[in-house]
Amino acid sequence: VQLQASGGGLVQAGGSLRLSCTASEITFSGYSVGWFRQAPGKEREFVAAIRANGGNTYYSDSVRGRFALVKDNSKTTVYLQMNSLKPEDAAVYYCAAGIPILSAIRTSNGYRIWGQGTLVTVSS
Repeated sequence: VQLQASGGGLVQAGGSLRLSCTASEITFSGYSVGWFRQAPGKEREFVAAIRANGGNTYYSDSVRGRFALVKDNSKTTVYLQMNSLKPEDAAVYYCAAGIPILSAIRTSNGYRIWGQGTLVTVSS
């Protein structure tokens, strides 16, 4: 089972990017999908997650209202639409899949399958 994160790049502050997380060998219908990011010198932090059952979404306070998760109908890709990007959003973004309990949906320990990361750079 592999996850492929893509869509990162260089964008000016205020711009938008759409990240994709694509699964091979599984569909996301039975998995929650989380996005995490790690900036240089900082710990990995939770960004957003979409739950397997019901599709409820969860966002960190720093991105709520600017980022949105969308799961496509094939259930093999989850998109993270990032709008109004800020320089502090610059990081390597990772997607992950798992079956975390609700209390763990914002923690990296809740996910057992990880993608390789995609770099987002935001210029001021």
